[in-house]
Amino acid sequence: MVSELSGSEKADGPVVIEVEHLVKRFGDFTSVDDLSLSVRQGEVFGLLGSNGAGKTTAIRVLCGLLAPTSGQAHVLGIDVARDPEALKRRIGYMTQRFSLYDDLTVIQNLRFFGGVYGLTGAKMRERETWAIATAGLRGKEDLITGSLPGGWKQRLALACAVLHGPKVVFLDEPTGGVDPLSRRRFWTLIDQMAGEGITLIVTTHYLDEAERCDRIALMHAGRLVAHGSVAQLKEVFAGRVLLEVACRRPLDAQPLLEGEPGVLEASVFGTRLHVVVTDEAAGRQSIERALWRGFAPVSIERIVPSLEDVFIHCIEAEEEARSARGIGP
Repeated sequence: MVSELSGSEKADGPVVIEVEHLVKRFGDFTSVDDLSLSVRQGEVFGLLGSNGAGKTTAIRVLCGLLAPTSGQAHVLGIDVARDPEALKRRIGYMTQRFSLYDDLTVIQNLRFFGGVYGLTGAKMRERETWAIATAGLRGKEDLITGSLPGGWKQRLALACAVLHGPKVVFLDEPTGGVDPLSRRRFWTLIDQMAGEGITLIVTTHYLDEAERCDRIALMHAGRLVAHGSVAQLKEVFAGRVLLEVACRRPLDAQPLLEGEPGVLEASVFGTRLHVVVTDEAAGRQSIERALWRGFAPVSIERIVPSLEDVFIHCIEAEEEARSARGIGP
């Protein structure tokens, strides 16, 4: 069940990615299930979901690395199924484990990938200079790549992926395994490229990274369950109130609250409960009535929904819909 949210599109930019009812199956397993979305030039578009949600498979189809089972996808006007080789020459792709050559130096890696993309002469030298400056590796050109810290290697990998100047770049969980400071610096590069009109599609399971995207698509079990800007995604709580409850044994308390009048949802968040109610005053009374024996609420506070609240809400709604359709987990 997809939340119908239009997204804060950059209306002055053309659509560069168009996906319609895309399906990718591996035998009896459906990895991507009826995915439809569009992305405009200059957007940072996030694919958010847990491991196994279908994000990487969707990216690989859009890069021409996997043929779709059904449906259509066009990137920069190119049909990804009919002309994948033409597509690969015009996009950038950084995998979860980008194939840098650890035994080559920084500059040797850049020249290798430049050669793969057909760069030569003055153009190659120009892009080398740009890549070194962009990755913050000036003075480190002769270092062996395998000796670089994770954050530096990550920025070099991005520079190699965009060396040929693609207009669309796919980044598949690019910041996994690096420290928070390196992640921040990497996202500064993403913002800079988006400012230059480059379109970036980023898969992630980090909610703080998703917050930096212009729009987000939430995926679960291969399906798109919601999409839009962060503000639009939070509209699923419009007309509702979110209360944070501190009490003893929240795991045991949670099922008691779900059946209370006026309580729409109750989820465990760490050592606390997030409870969605239709009315704040009535909701507080229902919570206190359900928990006054044995759980002793310490506090009940109204809070602003976070992206994590949205994510949990959408997944639970999708699971209920799957159950209603007779589909198992």
